Amino acid sequence: MTYPPAPWNLKGYAFQTLQLVDIEQASKFVPSELEIVSLLPGKTLGSIYISSYESGSLLTYNELIVVPGLVRYQGKIGGWISHIYVDNPDSVAGGREIWGLPKEMADFSWNNGSVSVSQNNRELCSLSYQKGFLNLSTWWQQELSVGSFAGLGEELLYFENQFKTQVALMEGKLEIHQDSYFASLNLDKPLFTLNLQKLELIAGVPKVVGEKAPELSFNR
Repeated sequence: MTYPPAPWNLKGYAFQTLQLVDIEQASKFVPSELEIVSLLPGKTLGSIYISSYESGSLLTYNELIVVPGLVRYQGKIGGWISHIYVDNPDSVAGGREIWGLPKEMADFSWNNGSVSVSQNNRELCSLSYQKGFLNLSTWWQQELSVGSFAGLGEELLYFENQFKTQVALMEGKLEIHQDSYFASLNLDKPLFTLNLQKLELIAGVPKVVGEKAPELSFNR
């Protein structure tokens, strides 16, 4: 199995939900070495990110990322990725061996206005979407850097993802199956759903920033 070295240049589109999560629940999915960032008393910011990387990407695949909360470590702030699913085995191997991400294989079904993700014939989650409730016709061109943490064995890694995309608010209905490994995070009532089109993403080279206990490595 082969995969390209970091950084990965990816192009396509994505949908991202943003949701307040109970810190007590998030802490069950985050290594104790990381400080969970509180946005409101007892709440952090979680997210579901579903993307399709198409022609022109270093690898073509679909992806589901689960972020239980924002975390801080040695002055760096980013999301902790607790679950991540793709449909390309090279992406699984590269994600695990380069970034220490707990990638697993899953199936993605895109329809007109919806996407569902399942694993071993069991649905993990689905997202249906339509034009924004604010009736926005304007897309915002955004360029931003988003930090992420992951763990490779006993090493704690940090990397930055560079986004260039057009963004709009969307109405979205997120359903998370009760048997999903991340169901207890209660991410099914997002504050916002973002539509990311003409997405250009650079998944950055990870850097070792510390050590972590190995028991959460690739933990469901």
